[in-house]
Amino acid sequence: MKNRVLALVAACTTGVLALTACGSTGGGTSADGTVTLKLVAADYGDKAGNSSKAYWDDLAQRFQAANPKIRIDVQVVNWNDIDKQVKTMVQSGNQPDVLQTGGYADKVADNLLYKVDDVLSVATQANLISTFATAGQVDGVQYGIPFVSSARAFFYNKALFAQAGITEAPKSWEDVRKDAELLKAKVPGIIPYALPLGPEEAQGESVMWELGNGGGITGTSGGYSLDSPANVDTFRWLRSGLVDTGLTYANPASTDRKTAFADFAAGKAAMLNGHPSLIQMAKDGKVDYGVAAIPGKDGALKSTLGVADWTMAFRKNGHKEQIKRFLDFAYGKENTLKFDELYNLMPVTQDTLKEMTSSGRHKDLEPFFALLPQASFYPLGKTSWDNVSAEIKKSIGTAVKDDPAKVLGDLQKKAEAAAADR
Repeated sequence: MKNRVLALVAACTTGVLALTACGSTGGGTSADGTVTLKLVAADYGDKAGNSSKAYWDDLAQRFQAANPKIRIDVQVVNWNDIDKQVKTMVQSGNQPDVLQTGGYADKVADNLLYKVDDVLSVATQANLISTFATAGQVDGVQYGIPFVSSARAFFYNKALFAQAGITEAPKSWEDVRKDAELLKAKVPGIIPYALPLGPEEAQGESVMWELGNGGGITGTSGGYSLDSPANVDTFRWLRSGLVDTGLTYANPASTDRKTAFADFAAGKAAMLNGHPSLIQMAKDGKVDYGVAAIPGKDGALKSTLGVADWTMAFRKNGHKEQIKRFLDFAYGKENTLKFDELYNLMPVTQDTLKEMTSSGRHKDLEPFFALLPQASFYPLGKTSWDNVSAEIKKSIGTAVKDDPAKVLGDLQKKAEAAAADR
């Protein structure tokens, strides 16, 4: 997510040795029966500071005031280090009780986690937005608890559209092509559609187009379907409809999302798919932008790509009831709303979504709020997904230059091999 920005945090969060030196030796029970839960969380703070540790420290203090027999040992780690450090903690037997980070499937594969049924009350589970809860499942059992989310939508430059005589956002692929042709003719020098299929996030851009044609990463059976007829057809259209006619970058396979976002924020690109962080970038660049549903082959998508970060609970220290009490508290509306507003992120709970939608304080995010309940996700429950995603990033962009059937067929073979290895 955009808000995973590097930040300097407290000394106890800078490395594995620091975590140990600060007395983080695993959850335990003191002589008076007080249980200590170890919480390890990712830092969403920006370069100017604003570390997430302040949020978690405040939450922990309020929880401990209401639950004096449960202490929360808070450790906040930057995004670049957290997965490596948690892996080291697990290998050394120093597992946290609660972890908040970007993924959960590898911990499920190693049989480390509680099921969500064990550590969330029925009421808290029911309050999760259902599509996000389902995305936390492995083989039909939920282990990952969504923490914060983001969704994707279509951005367009209203001023450039007006110069080209276009009065509304495109709804279909053909609309995108026609609008791009008008923009190329009427506003020379701009990029009509910014198509980033470079290695930064090619898996995201590609799946947004595939969803518009009834395709995607997996099929109805749950297995990988990267070379499905729908996906091959999608890339054939992108090649003939946009790339070969010069309506996007000369080489989308080497163009990253950050370039596309920067071009849009500078008024150099007229259309692209983006997430909420592009709103502030566009404002900073004084771009008069609009947001709409992503165009599909035959009309605007009713679903979109959703992205989430996750919370999970480890079984090793055996503090199931204390973890449940803490997580029910952490997922209360007061706390989730505070974190989402602090970092301009999207909610994963129904009551917070309702509050943010109705408050009037988040007008810019309203198009994304409407899309959240129907979001589609990467196959996060597959332990092979990280490897498959890496392969997609490397080569799927070449499918708009070379034969899409061959490019996607090669990716499908690699995906099947990765799945077989797990």
